[in-house]
Amino acid sequence: MKKSLKFHWETVFTTKQPHEVSWTQDVPKTSIDLIKSYELPKSTKIIDIGGGDSKLVDFLLEEGYENISVLDISENALERAKSRLGDKAEMVSWIVTDINDFKPEDKYDVWHDRAAFHFLTTTEEISRYIETANNAISSFMTIGTFSANGPTKCSGLEIKQYSESELTNTLAQNFSKIKCFQENHLTPFNTEQNFLFCSFKKKALQ
Repeated sequence: MKKSLKFHWETVFTTKQPHEVSWTQDVPKTSIDLIKSYELPKSTKIIDIGGGDSKLVDFLLEEGYENISVLDISENALERAKSRLGDKAEMVSWIVTDINDFKPEDKYDVWHDRAAFHFLTTTEEISRYIETANNAISSFMTIGTFSANGPTKCSGLEIKQYSESELTNTLAQNFSKIKCFQENHLTPFNTEQNFLFCSFKKKALQ
């Protein structure tokens, strides 16, 4: 199953350009605003989960952030991002792995995910994700996922929708909600997808 999932995403990023996939954003303003809202120094460690060839890394570099990692299951996606960034790509740590297999060696001040979480549809996958995030995060988590009013599939794959209360409860053992809101994402095809964005703070160890 894992091999077929990786094959799926490698194929997507080999055969489709950014304007041909629904998740593309020219300016990931909401993600940038949430990350900036934490008021952390530019040296803060940020990881973008399922970042693919997203332009978030471009804008974070422009904002002066110095310690950025991008994780994705697709090596092709990350290669496209590196090619776009040119010499700036050397300023970023690129991690090719399935989030289900990620064994973080560092602690991250900010964990950002607008791409991966809603593809986890089993209790086991979700529990593993939360355990990984809890081990990796020192301060803040930003999640952007499909809302209860959003799509039921993405890229031909089943996804899991979330309400604010469900997402908050799912993460409640380890993370305290700061705020949540819904937002429509306009796809390159001029259709709308409703997202739920939430920011969380890591709970202090008891």
